[in-house]
Parts: sequence; C-alpha cells; structure tokens
Amino acid sequence: MRTSLVVANWKMHGRKSEVTQLLSAIKIGIKAGVAAAEKVVICPPSIFLGQVEQELAGSKIAIGAQNAHPQIKGAFTGEVAFAMLKEFSCSYVIIGHSERRELFAESDKFVTEKFLAAQEQNLIPILCVGETQTQRESGLSKAVVLEQLQAVISEAGIESFSNAVIAYEPIWAIGTGLTATPEQAQEVHATLRSFLAELNREIADNITMLYGGSVKANNAKALFDQVDIDGALVGGASLDAEEFLTICAAA
Repeated sequence: MRTSLVVANWKMHGRKSEVTQLLSAIKIGIKAGVAAAEKVVICPPSIFLGQVEQELAGSKIAIGAQNAHPQIKGAFTGEVAFAMLKEFSCSYVIIGHSERRELFAESDKFVTEKFLAAQEQNLIPILCVGETQTQRESGLSKAVVLEQLQAVISEAGIESFSNAVIAYEPIWAIGTGLTATPEQAQEVHATLRSFLAELNREIADNITMLYGGSVKANNAKALFDQVDIDGALVGGASLDAEEFLTICAAA
C-alpha cells in the first residue's frame, strides 16, 4: 500500500547537542500535528544511531541508516553491517545514493548486494536512482534510472520490491539548489512505475516512490501533488526542524 513517507538524510552533519535539539523540535511538531506525513524516518550518521534511538523512544518516528556493508561481518575496517543496524531499531536503510555511487564508486552490482543484504535483515531498502546533468541534457534520464532499477531487479527479483522504497534523485539537483520541476519529476516517477507494472502490476501500484533533490518547504507541495510522488528523501532541509516539518505537512 502506498503511504506518504518523508525521510531525513542528515548526511555527514550533526553534533550530539544538535541531534538532541533537532529531534526535540521535530517530536514537538509532530505531536502538535504540524507534520501530516503517514511516516517520518530519520537517517543520521551511524555514530549517532544510539543517541537517536534513545531520543525517539516512545515516538512514532522511524529510524533509518545512510549506508551499510553487505557482508555479515569481517575485516572491513570502518564499515557497518546491516545486522548491526538492527541493534539500534533501524527499520530503513538508504541504498545506492548518488553520493555513494559517485564519490565511493559503488557499482550497480554492489548496490544490488546491499539491497539483498538489507532485506535479509528485514530492513526496508530505500533504493536511490538518478541521472547526471549531462545524461539529462543528452536525453538519457529514463534510460539511466531504468538501468539502475533493472540491475537490482535482475538479481533480487521483482517480488523483492513489495518491501522496498524507490527514491528518484536527479544528481544535478542534489545540494545544488536546483530542483526538477514537478512535471519533470513526475515524468520519471511515472516511467519507473510503468516499468514495474510491466513486471508486476500489484507491486507497481503499491510501492512508495520518493523524490529527492533540493526538496524544500517552498516546493514540497507542488512535488507531492504529482500522482506518482508519495513523499521525499530530504537532505539539507532536514537539518532545519521548521522547514522539515513543513515538508512533512505537505506530504
């Protein structure tokens, strides 16, 4: 069943005191009915997961992670296993974010391994797909996102998407202040949903799809009004409680 979902990706931001302050304001806003999204997920840097778990105890806000390694355990210095995330009440994990693909050279194959590992631990993967500005200008947007999606489906199977979320994040709009127009975003979301429908109509009709890419309070409603956009993966704006709550309300 499609639900409105707003995910906060804090990326590499935060201090212990800032985490407490931000979560306190978000909890107050949600309790006061400011945020209307059916589900809100906070994805902090992994070092803050324990603190976030404590801060959110008793609330309806879900916890997610930004990344993990597909191996269960081993000599992978600096990495975190998906099983470890479960120790901190995580229920979601971001997979294949463009910053992981671009900055850390994560291939479609490695992204797929993470997708499968997340589901093995009963975590819901938020699979990110998106194109560069050059690819968009070359008319390759749809081909790129479908290739990224197909890479996972080929190994995990279409049925795996009955317990997954897809986030379309045009790389050219992440952290740049640029945003795909609601019509541009809808076009890609519709393409993704249509592609899934060719494989399994029920999954296509029920999967939650998010838009990410400089989502802010002043553009959220127009994006969420699009028929195939169910919410957002929010970066910088999720670090400001008032702005984040406004985005949640728009959902």
